[in-house]
Amino acid sequence: MKKTAIITLAIMLVLSFTLVISGCKDGAAENPTIGIIQYVEHIALDAARDGFIDALADNGYVDGENITIDLQNAQADQSNLSTISDRFVANKVDLVLAIATPAAQSIAGKTKDIPILGTAITDYEAAKLVDSNEAPGGNVSGTTDMNPIREQIELLVKLVPDAQTVGVIYTSSEDNSIVQAQIAKEVIEEMGLTYTEVTITNSNDVQQAAQSIVEDCDALYLPTDNILASSMPVINGVTVDSKTPVICGESGMVIAGGLATLGINYYDLGYQTGLMAVKILKGEAEPATMAIESATEFDYAINGVVAEEIGLEIPADLTQYIIEE
Repeated sequence: MKKTAIITLAIMLVLSFTLVISGCKDGAAENPTIGIIQYVEHIALDAARDGFIDALADNGYVDGENITIDLQNAQADQSNLSTISDRFVANKVDLVLAIATPAAQSIAGKTKDIPILGTAITDYEAAKLVDSNEAPGGNVSGTTDMNPIREQIELLVKLVPDAQTVGVIYTSSEDNSIVQAQIAKEVIEEMGLTYTEVTITNSNDVQQAAQSIVEDCDALYLPTDNILASSMPVINGVTVDSKTPVICGESGMVIAGGLATLGINYYDLGYQTGLMAVKILKGEAEPATMAIESATEFDYAINGVVAEEIGLEIPADLTQYIIEE
C-alpha cells in the first residue's frame, strides 16, 4: 500500500511538471500583468487607452479578474517616464502598452525582453523603435497614427480657398511631429502655397508661437503633436481672436478648439492595438514578427462653434460632420 502511494505521488508530480512545461511552451502567461505607460493626458491618448482596455475585455482579459493592469501617466515629464519604465521592468510585467512616442522610447530603452506594443506613434522607424515597420525585429510593435496629411491639407484648401500661406506649429523634439511637418511642407508647396513654421519645446512656448505665426499665415495646420493637443484651449484663444482657421491632425484637437480635421479615430486605433496584445498574451505571436498596423478609416470632424466664431461658412457637403461641442 505504501509503495502504491509513493508511485501515485510520483506520477502526479511528473504530470504537474509536464503541465507547467507545456504552459511555458505555449507562451501564455497565467494572470498576466500589463503595464500601460501614457505620455500625457489628452482626448486622443485617453481614447486609445480606453480602446485597448476594451479590446482586452472583449476577448476575455478583464482587469481585476484574470489580468492586472498597471496604468501610469507621465504627465509629459521625461523623468516620470524613466521612473515608470524602471518600475515595469523591476516588476517584470508581462506586456507593456506605450501610448505616444516618448513613452515607447522610454520603456524600449529599458528592456529588450518584455513585449512592448505602441499606439499613437506616427513612425516607428524614425523613432528608432523597430528595424522596419514591416519586420520590427525586436520586442516592439504596435499601431501607427500616421495621418492622411495630403487629404488634411486638401480639406484646408477647401475650407479656406483664398489661403496663400499655411503656417505649421510643432514640437521640435518630438520625432513624429517632425515627420508630419516635413510631409505637410512638401504637400503645401506642391499645391503652390507658401509654407511657414514655428517650433516649440514645451507648453510654455505655445501661446507666443501661436501669436507669432498667425501674423504670417492665412490658415494653420497642426499635426498630431502631444504638447499642442494638450494646449488647444490656448491656441483657440489666439486663433479665434485673429480669425485664423486651424486644421488639426485628429478630432480630439478639433473638439478642444480647432476648426476641422479628417483624422484617425483613436479609440479604434487603441482597440486595434488591444487585438495585437491578445495574440501576444495567447502565445500566438511576438512583436518581432508583427508588422506595424495602420488605421483603415478616417473621420471628418468640424467644430461648428469655432467656424461661427471666426466667420467661416462650411460647404454644404461637409455640414453633416459639424459637431457643436
